[in-house]
Formats: sequence, structure tokens, C-alpha cells
Amino acid sequence: MSVTHDEVRRIARLAELDVGEEALPLLAEQMSRILEYVAQINAVPASEGVKPFVPGPDAVRFRPDDVRPAPLAFGPAELAPAFRDGFFLVPKLGQFEDAEA
Repeated sequence: MSVTHDEVRRIARLAELDVGEEALPLLAEQMSRILEYVAQINAVPASEGVKPFVPGPDAVRFRPDDVRPAPLAFGPAELAPAFRDGFFLVPKLGQFEDAEA
């Protein structure tokens, strides 16, 4: 596949790059080679029996994603100044207002 100079200008404009006229032939050639390489890769038949390569030992390769709550070092009752029946006790907002106002 061959990339034209107009296509290079359009790609450069979309990428907001300032490409000079002298760089167009080189960029067009490089982009054409990249597209030819991708076409070669796409021509290789995909085999579903081949496992993808994942670095690392097989034992830790694909662990199940189990969502579990993180254990707390101590309960929320030890954090709160007032805690009853699983709820934090907070003062009412009216207690902070001026009685005369």
C-alpha cells in the first residue's frame, strides 16, 4: 500500500504536526513500509490453540479477580468518638447555632 503526500499532509494536520514539504517523501515512504508490514502480520493465520505469551511463572499468570473487603486493623468503633449499633453518632447542626440568633 502506498501513502501519498496528500495523505501525509492530512495525517499531519489531524495530529497537529507541522510537516515541511521536504519531509513529505521520507514520511510517505516510512508510512507505506509500516502499512506493508501490518498487512504481512494480518496475512498470518491466527491459531486459537496457541497460548499468548505472558511473562512470569504459570502459577501466577491468571489469578481470579475476587472482590473481597479488605480486613481492617481495628473496627470503626475505635475510630469514632461516638458509635452505637453500627452507626457513627454526630451532633445535630442546631447545637452549633447561636441560641440568640
